[in-house]
Amino acid sequence: MNQEEQKGSMNKMGSEKVSKVMLSMGIPIILSMVLQACYNIVDSMFVARIPDADGIIHAGEYAVNALTLAFPVQMLVVAFGIGTGVGVNALLSRMLGENKKEKVAYVAGNGVTLGLIIYVVFFNFGLFGIDLYLKTQTTNPVILDMGNTYLKICTLACIGMVMFAIYEKMLQATGKSIYSTIAMILGAVMNIILDPILIFGYFGLPSMGIAGAAYATVIGQVASWLLAMYFHYGKNKEVMHGLRYLKLKKNVIKDIYVIGFPAIIMQALMSFMTYGVNIIFGAVSTAAVTAYGIFYKIQQFIFFAGFGLRDAITPIISFNYGMGSKKRVKEGIRYGLIYVEIIMIAGILLIQVFAGPLLHLSYCREQRIIPLK
Repeated sequence: MNQEEQKGSMNKMGSEKVSKVMLSMGIPIILSMVLQACYNIVDSMFVARIPDADGIIHAGEYAVNALTLAFPVQMLVVAFGIGTGVGVNALLSRMLGENKKEKVAYVAGNGVTLGLIIYVVFFNFGLFGIDLYLKTQTTNPVILDMGNTYLKICTLACIGMVMFAIYEKMLQATGKSIYSTIAMILGAVMNIILDPILIFGYFGLPSMGIAGAAYATVIGQVASWLLAMYFHYGKNKEVMHGLRYLKLKKNVIKDIYVIGFPAIIMQALMSFMTYGVNIIFGAVSTAAVTAYGIFYKIQQFIFFAGFGLRDAITPIISFNYGMGSKKRVKEGIRYGLIYVEIIMIAGILLIQVFAGPLLHLSYCREQRIIPLK
Protein backbone atom coordinates (compact mmCIF):
# COMPACT_ATOMS: atom_id res chain seq x y z
CA MET A 1 0.00 0.00 0.00
CA ASN A 2 1.52 3.38 -1.04
CA GLN A 3 1.44 6.57 1.05
CA GLU A 4 -1.64 7.97 -0.72
CA GLU A 5 -3.60 4.78 -0.16
CA GLN A 6 -2.54 4.67 3.50
CA LYS A 7 -3.87 8.17 4.09
CA GLY A 8 -7.11 7.47 2.23
CA SER A 9 -7.80 4.25 4.06
CA MET A 10 -8.24 6.17 7.31
CA ASN A 11 -11.43 7.88 6.08
CA LYS A 12 -14.17 6.84 3.67
CA MET A 13 -13.74 10.11 1.73
CA GLY A 14 -10.38 8.83 0.54
CA SER A 15 -11.20 5.14 0.11
CA GLU A 16 -14.81 4.54 -1.03
CA LYS A 17 -16.05 5.12 -4.57
CA VAL A 18 -16.56 8.88 -5.02
CA SER A 19 -20.05 8.61 -6.50
CA LYS A 20 -21.13 6.38 -3.60
CA VAL A 21 -19.60 8.37 -0.75
CA MET A 22 -21.03 11.60 -2.18
CA LEU A 23 -24.53 10.16 -1.99
CA SER A 24 -24.01 8.63 1.45
CA MET A 25 -22.83 12.00 2.77
CA GLY A 26 -25.01 14.19 0.58
CA ILE A 27 -28.44 12.71 1.28
CA PRO A 28 -28.30 13.35 5.06
CA ILE A 29 -26.98 16.88 4.44
CA ILE A 30 -29.75 17.59 1.92
CA LEU A 31 -32.34 16.45 4.46
CA SER A 32 -30.67 18.68 7.04
CA MET A 33 -30.73 21.73 4.76
CA VAL A 34 -34.35 21.17 3.73
CA LEU A 35 -35.29 20.91 7.40
CA GLN A 36 -33.47 24.19 7.97
CA ALA A 37 -35.74 25.76 5.35
CA CYS A 38 -38.68 24.38 7.32
CA TYR A 39 -37.94 26.73 10.21
CA ASN A 40 -39.19 29.77 8.31
CA ILE A 41 -42.05 27.94 6.59
CA VAL A 42 -43.36 26.62 9.91
CA ASP A 43 -43.14 30.05 11.53
CA SER A 44 -45.10 31.63 8.66
CA MET A 45 -47.67 28.84 8.69
CA PHE A 46 -48.53 29.36 12.36
CA VAL A 47 -48.18 33.14 12.69
CA ALA A 48 -50.56 33.52 9.72
CA ARG A 49 -53.21 32.06 12.03
CA ILE A 50 -52.67 34.56 14.85
CA PRO A 51 -56.18 35.78 15.69
CA ASP A 52 -57.21 39.43 15.54
CA ALA A 53 -57.10 41.09 18.96
CA ASP A 54 -56.70 44.45 20.73
CA GLY A 55 -58.19 46.30 17.80
CA ILE A 56 -55.70 44.82 15.31
CA ILE A 57 -57.48 43.54 12.21
CA HIS A 58 -55.68 41.07 9.92
CA ALA A 59 -53.10 40.32 12.66
CA GLY A 60 -51.96 37.18 10.82
CA GLU A 61 -51.11 39.12 7.67
CA TYR A 62 -49.22 41.70 9.70
CA ALA A 63 -47.30 38.95 11.49
CA VAL A 64 -46.24 37.24 8.24
CA ASN A 65 -45.15 40.63 6.93
CA ALA A 66 -43.07 41.25 10.07
CA LEU A 67 -41.34 37.87 9.59
CA THR A 68 -40.58 38.82 5.98
CA LEU A 69 -38.96 42.09 7.06
CA ALA A 70 -36.92 40.25 9.70
CA PHE A 71 -35.82 37.55 7.28
CA PRO A 72 -32.83 39.39 5.69
CA VAL A 73 -31.15 39.72 9.10
CA GLN A 74 -31.69 36.03 9.82
CA MET A 75 -30.19 35.27 6.41
CA LEU A 76 -27.19 37.46 7.25
CA VAL A 77 -26.62 35.55 10.50
CA VAL A 78 -26.77 32.33 8.47
CA ALA A 79 -24.36 33.82 5.91
CA PHE A 80 -21.64 34.43 8.50
CA GLY A 81 -22.27 31.16 10.33
CA ILE A 82 -22.45 28.97 7.23
CA GLY A 83 -19.68 30.86 5.42
CA THR A 84 -17.30 30.46 8.33
CA GLY A 85 -18.39 26.83 8.66
CA VAL A 86 -17.67 26.22 4.98
CA GLY A 87 -14.14 27.56 5.44
CA VAL A 88 -13.64 25.38 8.51
CA ASN A 89 -15.11 22.40 6.67
CA ALA A 90 -12.86 22.64 3.61
CA LEU A 91 -9.68 23.42 5.55
CA LEU A 92 -10.29 20.74 8.17
CA SER A 93 -10.93 18.12 5.47
CA ARG A 94 -7.78 19.10 3.62
CA MET A 95 -5.68 18.92 6.77
CA LEU A 96 -7.14 15.49 7.50
CA GLY A 97 -6.12 14.41 4.00
CA GLU A 98 -2.60 15.71 4.66
CA ASN A 99 -2.65 13.98 8.08
CA LYS A 100 -1.73 17.21 9.93
CA LYS A 101 -3.37 16.47 13.28
CA GLU A 102 -2.20 19.61 15.09
CA LYS A 103 -3.48 21.88 12.30
CA VAL A 104 -6.79 19.98 12.28
CA ALA A 105 -7.22 20.72 15.99
CA TYR A 106 -6.49 24.42 15.56
CA VAL A 107 -8.90 24.71 12.62
CA ALA A 108 -11.70 23.17 14.72
CA GLY A 109 -10.89 25.24 17.81
CA ASN A 110 -10.57 28.52 15.90
CA GLY A 111 -13.86 27.77 14.15
CA VAL A 112 -15.60 27.59 17.52
CA THR A 113 -14.03 30.88 18.67
CA LEU A 114 -14.97 32.64 15.41
CA GLY A 115 -18.56 31.41 15.84
CA LEU A 116 -18.71 32.98 19.32
CA ILE A 117 -17.37 36.28 17.93
CA ILE A 118 -20.03 36.28 15.19
CA TYR A 119 -22.70 35.72 17.85
CA VAL A 120 -21.46 38.69 19.93
CA VAL A 121 -21.65 40.96 16.85
CA PHE A 122 -25.28 40.05 16.11
CA PHE A 123 -26.16 40.17 19.83
CA ASN A 124 -25.13 43.83 19.80
CA PHE A 125 -27.14 44.43 16.65
CA GLY A 126 -30.13 42.97 18.49
CA LEU A 127 -29.62 45.47 21.30
CA PHE A 128 -29.01 48.61 19.27
CA GLY A 129 -29.80 48.21 15.56
CA ILE A 130 -33.21 46.61 15.09
CA ASP A 131 -35.41 49.73 15.25
CA LEU A 132 -33.36 51.61 12.67
CA TYR A 133 -33.23 48.56 10.39
CA LEU A 134 -37.01 47.96 10.42
CA LYS A 135 -37.87 51.63 9.90
CA THR A 136 -36.03 51.58 6.57
CA GLN A 137 -38.64 49.07 5.31
CA THR A 138 -41.98 50.13 6.83
CA THR A 139 -43.71 52.88 8.80
CA ASN A 140 -46.63 50.69 9.91
CA PRO A 141 -46.57 50.78 13.73
CA VAL A 142 -48.13 47.31 14.14
CA ILE A 143 -45.59 45.67 11.82
CA LEU A 144 -42.75 47.61 13.44
CA ASP A 145 -43.79 46.37 16.87
CA MET A 146 -44.18 42.75 15.72
CA GLY A 147 -40.94 42.83 13.75
CA ASN A 148 -39.05 44.30 16.68
CA THR A 149 -40.37 41.64 19.04
CA TYR A 150 -39.54 38.76 16.71
CA LEU A 151 -36.16 39.95 15.49
CA LYS A 152 -34.88 40.99 18.93
CA ILE A 153 -35.44 37.49 20.30
CA CYS A 154 -33.92 35.85 17.21
CA THR A 155 -30.76 38.00 17.27
CA LEU A 156 -30.15 38.06 21.03
CA ALA A 157 -30.42 34.26 21.07
CA CYS A 158 -28.85 33.50 17.67
CA ILE A 159 -26.00 31.59 19.31
CA GLY A 160 -27.75 28.31 18.48
CA MET A 161 -27.98 29.18 14.79
CA VAL A 162 -24.36 30.31 14.51
CA MET A 163 -22.75 27.59 16.57
CA PHE A 164 -24.77 24.80 14.98
CA ALA A 165 -23.45 25.93 11.59
CA ILE A 166 -19.87 25.52 12.86
CA TYR A 167 -20.33 22.13 14.52
CA GLU A 168 -22.45 20.87 11.62
CA LYS A 169 -19.67 21.64 9.15
CA MET A 170 -17.04 19.98 11.35
CA LEU A 171 -19.10 16.78 11.46
CA GLN A 172 -19.51 16.93 7.69
CA ALA A 173 -15.78 17.56 7.26
CA THR A 174 -14.97 14.17 8.77
CA GLY A 175 -17.66 12.35 6.79
CA LYS A 176 -20.13 12.09 9.70
CA SER A 177 -22.98 14.01 8.09
CA ILE A 178 -25.58 11.64 9.56
CA TYR A 179 -24.94 13.12 13.02
CA SER A 180 -25.45 16.71 11.87
CA THR A 181 -28.70 15.62 10.25
CA ILE A 182 -29.89 14.00 13.49
CA ALA A 183 -29.13 17.25 15.33
CA MET A 184 -31.02 19.30 12.73
CA ILE A 185 -34.02 16.95 12.91
CA LEU A 186 -34.19 17.42 16.69
CA GLY A 187 -34.30 21.21 16.30
CA ALA A 188 -36.87 21.11 13.51
CA VAL A 189 -39.18 18.78 15.42
CA MET A 190 -38.92 20.93 18.55
CA ASN A 191 -39.69 24.04 16.51
CA ILE A 192 -42.75 22.44 14.91
CA ILE A 193 -44.05 21.22 18.28
CA LEU A 194 -43.37 24.44 20.17
CA ASP A 195 -44.71 26.87 17.54
CA PRO A 196 -48.45 26.29 18.17
CA ILE A 197 -47.91 25.78 21.91
CA LEU A 198 -46.09 29.08 22.42
CA ILE A 199 -47.94 31.14 19.78
CA PHE A 200 -51.48 30.18 20.84
CA GLY A 201 -50.86 29.27 24.48
CA TYR A 202 -51.69 25.58 24.81
CA PHE A 203 -51.25 23.39 27.93
CA GLY A 204 -51.79 26.29 30.29
CA LEU A 205 -49.03 28.46 28.82
CA PRO A 206 -49.73 32.11 27.95
CA SER A 207 -50.46 33.03 24.34
CA MET A 208 -47.31 34.82 23.15
CA GLY A 209 -48.20 35.46 19.50
CA ILE A 210 -45.24 36.34 17.29
CA ALA A 211 -42.88 36.21 20.30
CA GLY A 212 -43.84 32.55 20.68
CA ALA A 213 -42.71 31.88 17.10
CA ALA A 214 -39.35 33.48 17.86
CA TYR A 215 -38.88 31.50 21.07
CA ALA A 216 -39.80 28.24 19.30
CA THR A 217 -37.22 28.99 16.61
CA VAL A 218 -34.32 29.81 18.92
CA ILE A 219 -35.08 26.89 21.28
CA GLY A 220 -34.96 24.53 18.29
CA GLN A 221 -31.69 26.08 17.12
CA VAL A 222 -30.07 25.77 20.55
CA ALA A 223 -31.18 22.13 20.78
CA SER A 224 -29.57 21.41 17.39
CA TRP A 225 -26.36 23.16 18.43
CA LEU A 226 -26.03 21.31 21.73
CA LEU A 227 -26.60 17.91 20.12
CA ALA A 228 -24.19 18.66 17.26
CA MET A 229 -21.59 19.79 19.80
CA TYR A 230 -22.08 16.55 21.74
CA PHE A 231 -21.60 14.51 18.56
CA HIS A 232 -18.49 16.49 17.57
CA TYR A 233 -16.67 15.96 20.84
CA GLY A 234 -17.91 12.40 21.16
CA LYS A 235 -17.64 11.09 17.59
CA ASN A 236 -14.97 13.15 15.83
CA LYS A 237 -12.04 11.08 17.04
CA GLU A 238 -9.88 12.41 14.18
CA VAL A 239 -9.91 15.85 15.83
CA MET A 240 -7.90 16.59 18.99
CA HIS A 241 -9.75 18.76 21.51
CA GLY A 242 -8.47 21.19 24.12
CA LEU A 243 -8.86 24.79 25.32
CA ARG A 244 -5.50 25.77 23.82
CA TYR A 245 -6.86 25.16 20.33
CA LEU A 246 -9.51 27.86 20.89
CA LYS A 247 -6.81 30.55 20.83
CA LEU A 248 -7.00 32.38 17.53
CA LYS A 249 -4.06 31.98 15.14
CA LYS A 250 -3.67 34.43 12.27
CA ASN A 251 -2.61 31.85 9.71
CA VAL A 252 -5.55 29.57 10.58
CA ILE A 253 -8.07 32.44 10.39
CA LYS A 254 -6.61 33.50 7.05
CA ASP A 255 -6.86 29.98 5.64
CA ILE A 256 -10.44 29.60 6.89
CA TYR A 257 -11.64 32.84 5.30
CA VAL A 258 -9.75 32.40 2.03
CA ILE A 259 -12.35 29.68 1.49
CA GLY A 260 -15.17 30.93 3.70
CA PHE A 261 -15.31 34.62 2.73
CA PRO A 262 -16.65 34.01 -0.81
CA ALA A 263 -19.35 31.78 0.73
CA ILE A 264 -20.26 34.59 3.16
CA ILE A 265 -20.49 37.09 0.30
CA MET A 266 -22.69 34.75 -1.76
CA GLN A 267 -25.10 34.18 1.14
CA ALA A 268 -25.03 37.84 2.20
CA LEU A 269 -25.96 39.00 -1.30
CA MET A 270 -29.17 36.98 -0.99
CA SER A 271 -29.88 38.83 2.26
CA PHE A 272 -29.28 42.24 0.68
CA MET A 273 -31.39 41.30 -2.33
CA THR A 274 -34.31 40.32 -0.11
CA TYR A 275 -33.93 43.51 1.91
CA GLY A 276 -33.99 45.60 -1.28
CA VAL A 277 -37.05 43.80 -2.66
CA ASN A 278 -38.85 44.32 0.67
CA ILE A 279 -38.29 48.07 0.34
CA ILE A 280 -39.50 48.11 -3.29
CA PHE A 281 -42.61 46.02 -2.60
CA GLY A 282 -43.26 47.98 0.60
CA ALA A 283 -43.80 51.06 -1.55
CA VAL A 284 -46.54 49.15 -3.40
CA SER A 285 -48.42 47.50 -0.52
CA THR A 286 -47.96 45.43 2.59
CA ALA A 287 -49.62 42.52 0.79
CA ALA A 288 -46.89 42.52 -1.87
CA VAL A 289 -44.20 42.16 0.82
CA THR A 290 -46.15 39.33 2.46
CA ALA A 291 -46.61 37.48 -0.85
CA TYR A 292 -42.92 37.83 -1.71
CA GLY A 293 -41.90 36.51 1.71
CA ILE A 294 -44.05 33.41 1.27
CA PHE A 295 -42.69 32.79 -2.25
CA TYR A 296 -39.09 33.17 -1.14
CA LYS A 297 -39.45 30.72 1.73
CA ILE A 298 -40.98 28.09 -0.57
CA GLN A 299 -38.17 28.66 -3.08
CA GLN A 300 -35.64 27.95 -0.33
CA PHE A 301 -36.56 24.27 -0.30
CA ILE A 302 -35.01 23.83 -3.74
CA PHE A 303 -31.99 26.05 -3.15
CA PHE A 304 -31.22 24.42 0.18
CA ALA A 305 -31.32 20.96 -1.38
CA GLY A 306 -28.63 22.11 -3.83
CA PHE A 307 -26.66 23.72 -1.00
CA GLY A 308 -26.83 20.42 0.88
CA LEU A 309 -25.09 18.53 -1.91
CA ARG A 310 -22.58 21.36 -2.21
CA ASP A 311 -21.68 20.77 1.42
CA ALA A 312 -20.99 17.11 0.63
CA ILE A 313 -18.84 17.97 -2.38
CA THR A 314 -16.59 20.37 -0.43
CA PRO A 315 -15.08 17.98 2.15
CA ILE A 316 -14.70 15.15 -0.38
CA ILE A 317 -12.75 17.31 -2.81
CA SER A 318 -10.76 18.98 -0.01
CA PHE A 319 -9.81 15.67 1.61
CA ASN A 320 -8.64 14.14 -1.67
CA TYR A 321 -6.81 17.32 -2.64
CA GLY A 322 -4.94 17.13 0.67
CA MET A 323 -4.30 13.43 0.06
CA GLY A 324 -2.87 14.26 -3.37
CA SER A 325 -5.37 12.24 -5.45
CA LYS A 326 -6.09 14.31 -8.60
CA LYS A 327 -8.25 11.52 -10.01
CA ARG A 328 -10.62 11.55 -7.04
CA VAL A 329 -10.76 15.35 -7.05
CA LYS A 330 -11.88 15.32 -10.68
CA GLU A 331 -14.45 12.62 -9.95
CA GLY A 332 -15.78 14.68 -7.05
CA ILE A 333 -16.28 17.70 -9.30
CA ARG A 334 -17.89 15.63 -12.08
CA TYR A 335 -20.34 13.71 -9.90
CA GLY A 336 -21.11 16.83 -7.87
CA LEU A 337 -22.17 18.77 -10.97
CA ILE A 338 -24.28 15.87 -12.24
CA TYR A 339 -26.08 15.38 -8.92
CA VAL A 340 -26.75 19.10 -8.42
CA GLU A 341 -28.23 19.40 -11.92
CA ILE A 342 -30.55 16.45 -11.19
CA ILE A 343 -31.68 18.04 -7.91
CA MET A 344 -32.39 21.44 -9.47
CA ILE A 345 -34.33 20.01 -12.43
CA ALA A 346 -36.39 17.82 -10.07
CA GLY A 347 -36.98 20.88 -7.87
CA ILE A 348 -38.27 22.98 -10.75
CA LEU A 349 -40.73 20.24 -11.72
CA LEU A 350 -41.94 19.80 -8.13
CA ILE A 351 -42.52 23.53 -7.68
CA GLN A 352 -44.51 23.69 -10.92
CA VAL A 353 -46.72 20.78 -9.88
CA PHE A 354 -47.16 21.58 -6.18
CA ALA A 355 -46.98 25.40 -6.12
CA GLY A 356 -50.62 25.74 -5.05
CA PRO A 357 -50.55 23.24 -2.16
CA LEU A 358 -47.23 24.64 -0.92
CA LEU A 359 -48.65 28.17 -0.90
CA HIS A 360 -51.73 26.94 0.95
CA LEU A 361 -49.54 25.19 3.52
CA SER A 362 -47.41 28.29 4.08
CA TYR A 363 -50.32 30.70 4.29
CA CYS A 364 -53.72 29.20 4.95
CA ARG A 365 -56.33 31.81 5.86
CA GLU A 366 -60.01 31.89 5.07
CA GLN A 367 -59.79 35.51 3.98
CA ARG A 368 -57.61 36.59 1.10
CA ILE A 369 -54.50 38.70 1.52
CA ILE A 370 -55.63 42.27 0.99
CA PRO A 371 -53.64 45.50 0.60
CA LEU A 372 -52.86 46.76 4.09
CA LYS A 373 -51.55 50.25 3.68
